Amino acid sequence: MSLGRRSENEYLPSPSGWVRKQVEAIEAAGDTRAVSIMQRPVVLLTMRGRRTGAIRKVPLMRVEHEGVYAAVASKGGAHEHPEWYANLRAEPRITLQDGTRSWTSVARELAGPEREVWWERCVAAYPPYADYQAKTDRLIPVFLLEPAAAENGDTSGGRVDSAEG
Repeated sequence: MSLGRRSENEYLPSPSGWVRKQVEAIEAAGDTRAVSIMQRPVVLLTMRGRRTGAIRKVPLMRVEHEGVYAAVASKGGAHEHPEWYANLRAEPRITLQDGTRSWTSVARELAGPEREVWWERCVAAYPPYADYQAKTDRLIPVFLLEPAAAENGDTSGGRVDSAEG
């Protein structure tokens, strides 16, 4: 069965039930604080599916340092990357939501010493990441989610909605 290309604005919910439910709760509340993973805060990434072209959404653990966020492609320590990993590599421009605020960010996969610094921050935010790394032979990817550069004279740093909730 071919997934085919979808409309540019079509949202294609996750095949994973818990992901679908979390996205629905976040969207109903307009706030990522409506849900948590293991009693820890999440952010919502909205991206383009590389195969379907549809809009995809995934809640991830909130890892933030001085206004910059990280996304950890752990998949619970599975031997393969989560599907969203390839989506970010194919199209790194995403919308990031934290609480009620959303903005455009660009994902950049980290390597070397920069990844190590951020990995420690990720494990501090969510200690099970260390266990996940021990379960797999792959190096768990970490992306930095940096605010998109201002475009067309916009000085908002890529922010779409700066409302505090």
